[in-house]
Amino acid sequence: MIGEACERSDDADLTCQICIVGAGAAGIALAVALAGTSIDVVVLEAGGRTFDRRAQDLYRGEVVDERLHSPLHTYRARRFGGSTTIWGGRCVPFDPIDFEQRDWVPHSGWPIARADLEPFYARANALCEAGAYAYTAPAAFRRPMREIVDGFRSDAFQTDTLERFSPPTDFAQRYGPLLERAANVRVLLGASVTEVEVDAADGRRVRRVRYATESGRVSAVRAAHVVLATGGLEVTRLLLASRRVHPNGIGNARDLVGRFYMCHLAGTIGEVALAPGQVWHGYDLADGGVYCRRRFALSPDAQRRHRVGNVIARLHHPRITDPAHRTGALSLLWLAQGLVPYEYRKRLVEHTAPRPALGFAHAGNVVRDAAGTSAFVMSWLRRRTLAARKLPSVVVRPRSSVYCIDFHAEQTPNPASRVSLTTGTDRLGLPMLRVDWRYLPQDVHTVATALSLLQRDFADSGAGVLAYDPDSVEHEMTRYGAYGGHHLGTTRMGVDPNTSVVDPTCRIHGMDNLFVASAAVFPTSSQANPTLTVVALALRLADHLVVQVAREWAAPVLASTPPGEAAAARPLAAASHEPVVRAPIPGG
Repeated sequence: MIGEACERSDDADLTCQICIVGAGAAGIALAVALAGTSIDVVVLEAGGRTFDRRAQDLYRGEVVDERLHSPLHTYRARRFGGSTTIWGGRCVPFDPIDFEQRDWVPHSGWPIARADLEPFYARANALCEAGAYAYTAPAAFRRPMREIVDGFRSDAFQTDTLERFSPPTDFAQRYGPLLERAANVRVLLGASVTEVEVDAADGRRVRRVRYATESGRVSAVRAAHVVLATGGLEVTRLLLASRRVHPNGIGNARDLVGRFYMCHLAGTIGEVALAPGQVWHGYDLADGGVYCRRRFALSPDAQRRHRVGNVIARLHHPRITDPAHRTGALSLLWLAQGLVPYEYRKRLVEHTAPRPALGFAHAGNVVRDAAGTSAFVMSWLRRRTLAARKLPSVVVRPRSSVYCIDFHAEQTPNPASRVSLTTGTDRLGLPMLRVDWRYLPQDVHTVATALSLLQRDFADSGAGVLAYDPDSVEHEMTRYGAYGGHHLGTTRMGVDPNTSVVDPTCRIHGMDNLFVASAAVFPTSSQANPTLTVVALALRLADHLVVQVAREWAAPVLASTPPGEAAAARPLAAASHEPVVRAPIPGG
């Protein structure tokens, strides 16, 4: 059942066995994995079915340095489906080295290994609709693959690892019908959680979760287990703001909640002049029409030798802002920047030339390259606008045959990089967030070392010449600030409560029934986009909670899927209608 919280006629607290706060990638993945079982589930989602500016404004907050971090109400979506309603669909698992404790990466090391996530990665891949769980070219393609750059050879970079792309899947649209039909799941929209209320007797159990609606109605849910699945920033906000029993916030006795805030380090730098027939920097189509893309990935061995973090690089079209690229399609994007989403539009506004002169130059490119511009528009309409599985991004072969290097790098965990509360509150009474994102010299060293190795390998293999200013690395790394929608590390996972907020099951240290399903639990960021790992962790948590509920009620949980399989991995089908257990809540 999916309904509006404001339409509830009963003022009594709802009761359930599992309450999930947030219906984005993690919350919906968790709910879908539990759908059709005999576990009674309530999902509270702050937004509605569509974008609403008034709801979105509740994400506003403060940023210490606006040059380094975007406003807090951007890159997120306060609605059913969360950020899956706006994501690009890139799916990449973390590498095994990302989970290791590395002596050259302070505060690194997960309490679980890549092998522990492997079966959940496969299920997450299916849920994200990213095709086969195959992330190397030999595993994904039987046919021979063209090289990214003919003749490129390297002992530092791998060129056969893949990114796979979801259509991209809007989790609300794709899995909403399944949740609507599931007899054991209730989704309440427009329910903004304002407090996680802890039992004062021992301070170890969540007693209930309070939520408010836009109309001002305040209600609550009592649950045996509560999962916060509201994203890296809002998880932090709820924990720090819930101070009735724990004065510093839940899980924050050691001042760790909100610290170690990471995004990713990304930018575009340099120039590589290559022969027109020498390059393949676009997308390859795997079975099912799934888009895949190879990149230059710094190998684990190279990371160890050079004592740097994880980095990938791609060939990228020249800077769109500079009309010297002479490419009509790129100039058309600059001229149409008002139609481009915020996260991409901000990359189109920086150039030293006067805007009118720049506009004339770009218009000239469109006219002179009319054939190329028309072909790009038609391809974009067919493969992106009208396609169910969309072309992930603009890939243009520049007329000048000059490419830039696009990099995406791991950020070193830094306790001084943090998210905290302001003294102000939003209209629902919840304290607003203050973000102080910081990077370290180690981060600059990681990117600079990777670029230096890539430059060396281009030269040594005779495949091309990468030219860039080494002194500009830090500037390019921070030109657009922290990489947009990746909010990581604020409730990091570990076995020691003195250095972490959640344990390996994602349960908050010192709490018996409060869990986090979010990129907030990541101890390190990898080079990879977080969504696939977030969904994998949510599915792993679902399996854990099924076992917990079965133990507490001393009865088997009636499941609609065999053990170890997720309902999410199957095509949508009618949910099981086994009787739903609505047992009293322990300690409620």
